This record gives sequence, structure tokens and C-alpha cells, in this order.
Amino acid sequence: MKKYLITGLLIWIPLVITLWVLKLVVDALDQSLLLLPIEFRTETWLGFHVPGMGVVMTVVIVFLTGVFATNLLGARLINLWHWTLHRIPVVSSVYSSVKQISDTLFSSSGQAFRKAVLVQWPREGIWTIAFLTGVPGGDVVNHLKGDYVSVYVPTTPNPTGGYFVMLPREQVIELDMSVDHALKYIISMGVVAPNGKSVALAGPPKDRG
Repeated sequence: MKKYLITGLLIWIPLVITLWVLKLVVDALDQSLLLLPIEFRTETWLGFHVPGMGVVMTVVIVFLTGVFATNLLGARLINLWHWTLHRIPVVSSVYSSVKQISDTLFSSSGQAFRKAVLVQWPREGIWTIAFLTGVPGGDVVNHLKGDYVSVYVPTTPNPTGGYFVMLPREQVIELDMSVDHALKYIISMGVVAPNGKSVALAGPPKDRG
């Protein structure tokens, strides 16, 4: 009895949660229909609301924006738009920060998470998976002695929250694991373990004791 119940839950829980998340996304994107004049909404010319029309509209708007931004005139207007926003107090700081993050995450030339790594966090003797994001820059490098790397330590099961830390390179172990597999491992709280071997970037962490 218990075995069958657990098996049934393992089948239904992922499906229900997936459908729930999809419904939240569709409902949120359907709000974009409010930007249309009322005569163009499906409630007017069909007599009822069609779920998902906002998703289609959002995809079309994003696609057309990309097409417009890639031509010469569009690129100039986009640059003018950026220039204007960067000169508005408060808006400038928020917009600049968000744009840098979005460029890093979604740009085809960028790579937000370069490698999955193993680090000791939050103290020695406790290990967790993190992501190599680069190397320290700016005035920070003037205060760090030695070879350091920048690492993002995500939280579980929500990896969108976490900590940005700078660690000596010799204390970071590079994993033979893709970023996608590492994210699945973190989200599953260690239940879904990918296969792979680990290799150190510059040797194993050294004991300080």
C-alpha cells in the first residue's frame, strides 16, 4: 500500500508542479494583453478570453524588438534610449545594474557560469557546489594577495539566491560536471547526482591547521 502510494506521488507531484508553474507564467504573460485596445482583445471579437494569447503577443513583441534593434536605425535609437536612461537619477543606477546582469546571463557572447566547482563553504570541512564566474577586478585586485577567482555559491533548492565570494584559486576544485547538471544537483538537494570525476584547478585545498 505504502509503496504504491509513494510511486503515485512521484508521478503526480512533478506533473502538478510543472502545470502550476506553466499556468503562473501564462497568466503573467497574458497581462500584456491589457496593452491592446479593447476592440483587439479576444473577449471582444471571440466573446471569451483565450489563454496563452499573451504569450504569443509577448514572443512576437520580443522578436520584433530584436529585429528592429539589429538594423542601423534601430541600433541608433536603442543607443539613444540607453543614453537617456543613464542620465536619469536613481533610474540610471538600477537600469545599469539590471542591464549588466541581463547582458551577462542572456548574451550569446557571454557566459554567466563558466565552470561548476567544489568549494568549502561556509567554513572549512563543509563542501558545496559553486560556479566559477571570473576573476576579481577593479580596485579589489589591489587588496588581494595571490591568485584569486570569483565564485557564486547558490542556495538550495532555489539557486537564484546565493553569495558572491572571492577565493584563492588553490582552494577551488573544478568539477568534471556541466553547469546544467550541477544546477540539477543543487535544485534536487543532492538527490539527483550526476556521474563525473573531479579535477583540481591548481591542486587540492590545503589544510590550515
